[in-house]
Amino acid sequence: MAVERLAAAVRDRHPALHLLVNNAGIPGRHGFTAIPPETLEEVLRTNYLGGVWCLRAFLPALEAAGRADVVNIVSVAGTVAFAPSGPYSASKHAQLAFSRSVTAELRPRGIHVHTVNPGFVETEGFPQRATLRSGLFRRTVIEPEDVADAVLRALDHDRREIFVPRWFRLAFIAQALLPGLVGRISSRSGYRPRIEP
Repeated sequence: MAVERLAAAVRDRHPALHLLVNNAGIPGRHGFTAIPPETLEEVLRTNYLGGVWCLRAFLPALEAAGRADVVNIVSVAGTVAFAPSGPYSASKHAQLAFSRSVTAELRPRGIHVHTVNPGFVETEGFPQRATLRSGLFRRTVIEPEDVADAVLRALDHDRREIFVPRWFRLAFIAQALLPGLVGRISSRSGYRPRIEP
């Protein structure tokens, strides 16, 4: 596997690693009924299994450091079922559950796992302002630098889980308390459907 080969090459040069950031992610801007099966599998492999295999491959080097940090960049989509991109939300739900479970499992071994849940971030792979229908949602789009600042805060303050911006934690609470309302809002205010060439 490519991840294991890369990790072996890195460990040859740096036997002890103090920091691993899992930030790989691809969009899945289709609902369940519209997404091509191969795209669905690619979204799950990249967004969920990518972080799993990276952590597993680098674990010996992280343990060798004595005290190390892992930052998993997940998403608010991992806490809210977002109808227009259900497969993406599912991949992030899985990534979030994995991140929370290894937080508890690895801390006694000296590895501190931090989960960062950004909202809408404007990047080349995720052109949020162009794809969000609602002007209200477009105004919540943040920049990659905001996520980088949140990563540093998580490391500096040893925070296990943070949302960026912080008020997105309310979406998580709303999903837990009022899932029907959140579902109706997300179906009206989500991504524009993708037009395939």
